[in-house]
Amino acid sequence: MNRRDLIKGLVAAPLLGGLAASGAAAAPSTGELRLPRRLERGMTVGLVTPASNVWENEDIRFAIDVVKSLGFQVKEGEHLYRRSQYLAGPDAARAQDINAMFADRSVDAVFCLRGGYGTPRILPMLDYDSIRENPKVLLGYSDITALLNAISQRSGMITFHGPIAAQNFTDYTLEEFRKVLVRGQSPAGIGAPPPFETRPGKVERENRITRFRGGRARGRLIGGNLTLVCSLLGTPFEPDFRDKLLFLEDVGEAPYRIDRMLTQLWLAGKLEQVAGIAFGKFTEADVDGNSFSIEHVLRERCAGLEVPVVRGLMIGHVEDQTVVPVGAMAELDGDAGSLRLLEPVVR
Repeated sequence: MNRRDLIKGLVAAPLLGGLAASGAAAAPSTGELRLPRRLERGMTVGLVTPASNVWENEDIRFAIDVVKSLGFQVKEGEHLYRRSQYLAGPDAARAQDINAMFADRSVDAVFCLRGGYGTPRILPMLDYDSIRENPKVLLGYSDITALLNAISQRSGMITFHGPIAAQNFTDYTLEEFRKVLVRGQSPAGIGAPPPFETRPGKVERENRITRFRGGRARGRLIGGNLTLVCSLLGTPFEPDFRDKLLFLEDVGEAPYRIDRMLTQLWLAGKLEQVAGIAFGKFTEADVDGNSFSIEHVLRERCAGLEVPVVRGLMIGHVEDQTVVPVGAMAELDGDAGSLRLLEPVVR
């Protein structure tokens, strides 16, 4: 089940109530960039479910085994096994687990079990000051986009858009994970298509880079799932788009819905603020005969921008997946179709 299946028919009342109860949100961080420790074997990873849960407890045990296979110990969130319809338990419980993991000095990193839906609901309940004082690797994607960008914006901490715990890592995913989070390479290219052996009559088809506009640009990375980025617009947790490199992906969205969301960003003046755009994968798109292609939509919505724009990096709901540090300084090369980290993202 993809994220769209989980958000149909939601009502806003519980979220509005949470906002009212939480009071004013913390001000965005303007201080020194906070780098988490690089991951090492034997470290303890806190496992949390900030959005939806997996269907069965055995799926949670599978995720625990995945994390252990990477060489880490696992500390389960107090509410890890909670379920409430499309949410992994009440908002307060999910937020409590995140706050507790960052406050717990025995926990070295925080991995999200899965995405789904629910992360925006808990943003007002997070202790951003505590998170800032205890920087740790926070890893996840899809609905976790809201959490990654809010924490980066408000705590000044680098967060990481990458694989969830409830998935097996391909060789490519493991290498990107180690490059960014274990070895901490810098500078380092991320998101390039996996190696492909070209031979007569056989060339790469699935993982191709489309260069919409050339040139080079540098800026700090923001973004993730397009739907979640749009959901933050007009809220106290909206990312600062000015001079940023925006990366976007999505799943299960028809071209007209991608068009609608990009148009929203355009009408809000956000696309004109960014230094460059790196599109990842838009998978499982529901395309019928009466439709523009996704390529047409992306090209048209970015046609008037005078910044580098590329499509096809290994970002999104794909098996071969890179790790993108939200808040890190990077360079997008529209001619080469590449994204490169320019500074350390772990210490």
